[in-house]
Amino acid sequence: MQTQALAGVLLACFGLAACTSGPGMADLMPRPSLEMTSSISRPAEPAPKLAAATLNPRQEADAGTLAKDAVEPQQVGAALAIALPEGRPGRAASALEREIQAHRFKDAKPINFGSKKPQDYAVHGVDVSRWQGDIDWQKLRGQGANFVYIKATDGGDHLDPMFRKNWREANAAGLKRGAYHFFYWCRDAASQADWFIRNVPKDANALPPVIDVEWNHQSACKKRPSREKVLAKMQVFMDRLEAHYGQRPVIYTAPDFYGDNLKGAFPDYPFWLRAVAQHPSKVYPGRKWVFWQYSGSGLSTGVKGRIDLNVFHGSAAEWHRWVDHQERIAAN
Repeated sequence: MQTQALAGVLLACFGLAACTSGPGMADLMPRPSLEMTSSISRPAEPAPKLAAATLNPRQEADAGTLAKDAVEPQQVGAALAIALPEGRPGRAASALEREIQAHRFKDAKPINFGSKKPQDYAVHGVDVSRWQGDIDWQKLRGQGANFVYIKATDGGDHLDPMFRKNWREANAAGLKRGAYHFFYWCRDAASQADWFIRNVPKDANALPPVIDVEWNHQSACKKRPSREKVLAKMQVFMDRLEAHYGQRPVIYTAPDFYGDNLKGAFPDYPFWLRAVAQHPSKVYPGRKWVFWQYSGSGLSTGVKGRIDLNVFHGSAAEWHRWVDHQERIAAN
């Protein structure tokens, strides 16, 4: 009996030492994943907003508008840190996210864009899908990726197999992230919107969702609806996403699709324009834009192979104002 009592005392002492010198009880309890999606069914009540802190369809067979457009881009020669405005709710990754990394990407097929070149813009980013494989996000961030758009879904039943991993790891590395959907013209718009909502977490700190609309010559779907039907289907999809996420979706497109369907359409929506040979002002005259995809042949130490390169239309300060505005409207 004395041996048992001594053992009990020793166990109690070890337990006390662990509680005082180790992690707190809250750290020992399992925590819900921030990457949970309603993959089985969506709750009837609104999904809670996350408290914690952005395509490459041309490589896959299955696949804005600033209030003032005349923004003079500013060169950034080194990383620029901008302090959080007073009164802004703080979160663990905010300081990291707000540090602007200077552009250090290379290009396998560099283009002379003339007087208005991508390097003149302060805020660079990338877009990715499963084709980039495992990404070293810290290296990619250090190369100048301040934001990323990550492929989430296409059609009404395909989820990019790397989406959840990319979504989680991009956030941990301090990139502003958003998700995009490749629109499939052989499926109704409502089911595609529901599929995106089902798989992409509702996070007020994320960039606005993107609808990627283009003609995919490799797709099994050969439909080319009329302009009237294209715009109607897009409107259904975008209305559904805006109602859920609280942010107006960004429209990504390419020159041929734009010429067939989007000239003069959706003037109140932000645009993300692909223009890999000339500045968007020449390819899409008169169209205001928020993002410009200027290369599909970017090179980075964080990615094996090539990656799409993009810029934000504005200075570093304008980027922060735009991001802050998106977060405010998503939180309301």
